Amino acid sequence: MISEDVPAALRRLWRLAEPSRLGRRPTLDVDAVVAEAVRIADGEGLVAVTLPNVGKSLGVTGMSLYRYVGSKDELLTLMVDFALGDPPPITASAWRTALREWAQAQRAVLQRHPWATQIPVSGPPAGPHQIAWMESALAILARTRLDWAHKVGVMSLISGYVAQFVRQSSELAAGRAEGQAQAAAERAYGQALARLVDAERFPQAAQLFSSAVFETPNAPDADVADADFLLGLDLILDGVAQRAA
Repeated sequence: MISEDVPAALRRLWRLAEPSRLGRRPTLDVDAVVAEAVRIADGEGLVAVTLPNVGKSLGVTGMSLYRYVGSKDELLTLMVDFALGDPPPITASAWRTALREWAQAQRAVLQRHPWATQIPVSGPPAGPHQIAWMESALAILARTRLDWAHKVGVMSLISGYVAQFVRQSSELAAGRAEGQAQAAAERAYGQALARLVDAERFPQAAQLFSSAVFETPNAPDADVADADFLLGLDLILDGVAQRAA
């Protein structure tokens, strides 16, 4: 039996039964409120998620939502866990390939809900779906000789990389000219800086911009982003492999 000492916010996060109250039965529940907030964030962005907006969409007042969520910050925490859902089965047998698969699955979820990367991390994973992702990664890392501290560090590093990559990609896409592809934007960036950077003042940067690194092929944005994402991920996994050895 779950102790009644569990804080109310964690009870709601884990959907534990609340003590019965006198009065009319609630017309909504936590899932209905959180699902509607996620729907609004997916369609209009995080800025549109306010208690009055969510309440209006559900046909109730914003104040009435405090019966289901303790605060706006708690709602955001509930939304992130709800949006994550459970991780997909990881099929790879080798730990490195499996971690790669795990990271790509997490990236796919965050790409569907990019607003989740804008919510400040206020504590360690605590929701049931977050713990499910943790369990998935720990099961993979159990195939290594890493200790618990290293396993937690690896999970935090990879999750942080995934979230930062998705957030940065979303922000860069929003900042590009309408209709401009990522490859074209990178090419224009490299060509512009090649003309501006003084080789005497910035010798290494000048060599970078005079190289072909920004002359990426006219590939679809998804392919360019995938290549960038996997390059960074593989650099992280190289370090994990070195430590695991």
